[in-house]
Amino acid sequence: MKKSLKTILLAIVMLLCFVNMTCESDDDSSGYMGDCDQNTVVDSDTYKNLETDHFTIINAEITGDCLNLEIGASGCDGSTWRFSLVDSGAVAESFPEQRYLKLQLLNEELCLAYFTKTISFDLMPVRVSGSNEIILHVEGLETSLNYKY
Repeated sequence: MKKSLKTILLAIVMLLCFVNMTCESDDDSSGYMGDCDQNTVVDSDTYKNLETDHFTIINAEITGDCLNLEIGASGCDGSTWRFSLVDSGAVAESFPEQRYLKLQLLNEELCLAYFTKTISFDLMPVRVSGSNEIILHVEGLETSLNYKY
């Protein structure tokens, strides 16, 4: 009887260890953002209906899986600004494939000063299966960006 109980307890412990290992996966669908500030949202309805406060994209660059955007806008200090990067969900079938994105700034600061802020977005959600490079068209940015992964 004691041997049977030990065997059952050992089996339970092994099962719990296995479950714990599978729950700690860095799978792309887990929302893992790496070193980026925020995740990119892929949603066609949000993209179509996106409203934003006025801003200027000063600089844009891709570092690893992060799109770094330097933004300028009026405000008091920029500390309350909220950002979203939204992908249209559409993939242009070209080589390499192309995706379309919009940046949203929610700015409730009522000051006339001008500030800049850099924010980064995780690009892993816009990867295209079977590809290792895509062209990103960010609304408000004069040139497209090549994202290689």
